[in-house]
Amino acid sequence: MSVIYDRVALIGLGLIASSMFWAMKRAGVADEVTGYAKSQETRETARRIGLCDRVCDTAQQAVEGADLVVLCVPVGVMGAVAAEIAPALKPGCTVTDVGSVKRDVIANVSPHLPEGVHFVPGHPLAGTEHSGPESGFAELFENRWCLLVPPEGTDREAVARLRRLWEALGSNVDEMEAEHHDLVLAVTSHAPHLIAYTMVGVADDLGRVTDSEVIQYSAAGFRDFTRIASSNPVMWRDICIANRAALSDVMERYIAEMGELAQALRRGDGDHLLEIFARAKTARDRYIDGILDSSE
Repeated sequence: MSVIYDRVALIGLGLIASSMFWAMKRAGVADEVTGYAKSQETRETARRIGLCDRVCDTAQQAVEGADLVVLCVPVGVMGAVAAEIAPALKPGCTVTDVGSVKRDVIANVSPHLPEGVHFVPGHPLAGTEHSGPESGFAELFENRWCLLVPPEGTDREAVARLRRLWEALGSNVDEMEAEHHDLVLAVTSHAPHLIAYTMVGVADDLGRVTDSEVIQYSAAGFRDFTRIASSNPVMWRDICIANRAALSDVMERYIAEMGELAQALRRGDGDHLLEIFARAKTARDRYIDGILDSSE
């Protein structure tokens, strides 16, 4: 694999950034990767484990001379980080991000970027419940989707170059408009996280179910579904606030559906429950058939 970017700067050194580093080095697509994290402890950990070719003590130092700058920080602070690094950005470089929300990120980052710097927002649909610089691994992006969300008028060569990078890291790449991206992610990721956090809270608040019983008798449904409730609470607070318009619409629909289920349960209306379950099964099977068809 040939080099795609001579120098890449990773701002924020958590799961995604560390996985990008290991994947880029494995693929040989970047000559040098610099990194920066706000926490001195994180920077020291990164140096200890060899994460990045050079770990810098300021964000501006990290982005100097970089051909690609990747914002791997919480969506709530991306605007402030963009303002901080803007004076040090190389003319003609590309800035991208890995945030789970796009409209809010574009609105907060774009105004700070100098003329001639290309902004190509991105979102790798990959992750685990773990975080921090030691949680990354090169295989994280293999056969996972990465969505690129370039604003209107974005330089197409900059988009194509970033696409080549993500493909080299093992991702399937697609482009999407920002508003549609946020609606899709509200349905497929953000609402499920909210529901998982709530379900764990329900189990905890009931009181009549002990911790040992939750652990010992946890079937795959509870254990697997609530795994995502172990994700970083601050990160998910920021994501939910940033995507609150689309997410609130989805959650209102969910609440209405749950209310309908609760009423059917109170009435003992098995026919209505069967209708709801059958409709959901048909939809779920259709989704899975679509996934299998698209992978062939």
